[in-house]
Amino acid sequence: MTGPADGRLLARNDLAWAISVGGIGVVLFAALLLFTWYFAATLFLIFAGVLLGVALTAMANMLGRVVKLPHSLRLTVVGLVLAGLLSGILFLGGATIAQQTKVLSDTIKSQLVDLKAFLDRNGVDTSFFDFGSLNAASDASAPAAPTTPHSLPSASTIASSGGAIFSQSLKLILGTVSAVGNFFIVLFLGLAFAVQPSVYRNGLLFMAPAKHRARATIIIDRIGWTLERWLIAQIITMAAVFFVTWVGLAIIGIPSSFILGIQAGLLAFIPTVGAILGGLIVVLASLASGWVAALSAFILFLGVHALESYVLTPIIQRQALDIPPATLFAFQILLGVVFGIWGLALALPLMAIAKVMIDHFKAEKTMA
Repeated sequence: MTGPADGRLLARNDLAWAISVGGIGVVLFAALLLFTWYFAATLFLIFAGVLLGVALTAMANMLGRVVKLPHSLRLTVVGLVLAGLLSGILFLGGATIAQQTKVLSDTIKSQLVDLKAFLDRNGVDTSFFDFGSLNAASDASAPAAPTTPHSLPSASTIASSGGAIFSQSLKLILGTVSAVGNFFIVLFLGLAFAVQPSVYRNGLLFMAPAKHRARATIIIDRIGWTLERWLIAQIITMAAVFFVTWVGLAIIGIPSSFILGIQAGLLAFIPTVGAILGGLIVVLASLASGWVAALSAFILFLGVHALESYVLTPIIQRQALDIPPATLFAFQILLGVVFGIWGLALALPLMAIAKVMIDHFKAEKTMA
């Protein structure tokens, strides 16, 4: 028979145990947040590879509804078709893409310089905008000051110029190597996940506790199904935005219509923010052709945006995702500010995963 003293001691032990467990949980959660913060770029890179694997698996599954072949053969067919399309685009339009990219870059820089001059003339302070590189480019394009004949630059001038050229070249090389390396990392991870999706699914389920494995199976399968449908819908939407933008700008007579269509299609992967950025680039590039062309391009942008938001997305994605636009936009801005372009681009699939988990636990609570 226990007395009051034993009861108080037991209560203290329970309280100490609860405080210890809570403290350990807080420390582990803080460590997880710190790990995510420091290795966010790597984690986003891995997640992009997972998304590519899910997309390839979804396309292979769609092919399986038409042709009864093993998964490996269907994935091979999908990979060859995609590689053929990419190679055909580069082979047939590589020179055009390179030429239009240079023309578009020069046009946008010129329009930004003109915009800065217009704002300055009208008393608008542009000091908080970063126009330094544009001013440098315009200064570089200006005629050089005359030099006296037979004058040679000093050794310090030669050394500083050589150092600047070497520094810029090194930055360009490292940036190119980083971008190409990230591309091949995502490609390798995507192919690895797509070749044996069941192996990684079973491995992920194996890490869940045995008593929660049935629930984890339902959640993981639901996440995979949601991401598959969303990715297929996004691919269709991006292709439609690219084609309509390209043809529309070509009809209007805007130079670099093909590369503008490509960037609009790629930016369609990012909801809301991508459409706004794509529209700004299109309108800015169209200003060089006159106000009528710019107004026509703006009307085309509104039409493409309406097609994407009110036709393609409700029809194609109505069974994939149902996230309020304001919530999605706020989450995009949050991840974009914290993690940069990776957070902005992958905000929607991350939110889709969170929504699947929240809906599952909410349904369980309702049933209970």
